[in-house]
Amino acid sequence: MSVRISPSILSADFVNLERDLGRISDADLVHVDVMDNHFVPNLTLGLPIVQRIQEVSALPLDVHLMIDDPDTWAPKYAETGAFSVTFSAEAAADPKKLARDIRSTGSRVAVAVKPGTAIEPWLDMLDDLDMILVMTVEPGFGGQSFIEAAMPKLAAARRAVDASGLDVWLEVDGGINEQTIVTAVRNGADTLVAGSAVYGKADGPTPNERIAALRRAAGPVA
Repeated sequence: MSVRISPSILSADFVNLERDLGRISDADLVHVDVMDNHFVPNLTLGLPIVQRIQEVSALPLDVHLMIDDPDTWAPKYAETGAFSVTFSAEAAADPKKLARDIRSTGSRVAVAVKPGTAIEPWLDMLDDLDMILVMTVEPGFGGQSFIEAAMPKLAAARRAVDASGLDVWLEVDGGINEQTIVTAVRNGADTLVAGSAVYGKADGPTPNERIAALRRAAGPVA
């Protein structure tokens, strides 16, 4: 199968967001970064905007919460109809309950781990998860360089998922381009977030053309 591409609209034009959603029609998902200027030092979109994106997007929403108190807020984002809601491992007070609460809305549930966060505790709760997001940058800003030191963590997650027989996706977010996507897929990723590599500069290839280039570079997932 081909990798899943989830373009991050953090790199889109927020003034023309509906237009830019239409420019990634060949993607699999839309990655929506929610930041609160507390958990990370940046402020992006809130619940009303995510609700409106849900109403106009032709693609499923892959909502990534980089916020304090996801135990309260993550189920509210799931209730917008989001396909998937990711909470940050470092912010959750009761991850198992939170995972159940998100799933109860019909949304898929995922956990994101920062580059410095151990993966092992989360491999013990694969039954409660639909996806693990391995961050390959420090969360908060787009356009950062890929941290290859996170790859052993990703490879460990791939071994655990394969051994479990569960349908748990492995997503990578941070510094993904035509070169780093090869490394990420080789280490077990099947779902890739790309912002700058998709939206890039106004001139040159279109976002859909860039998505196609990423798929070609990644090759098939084993």
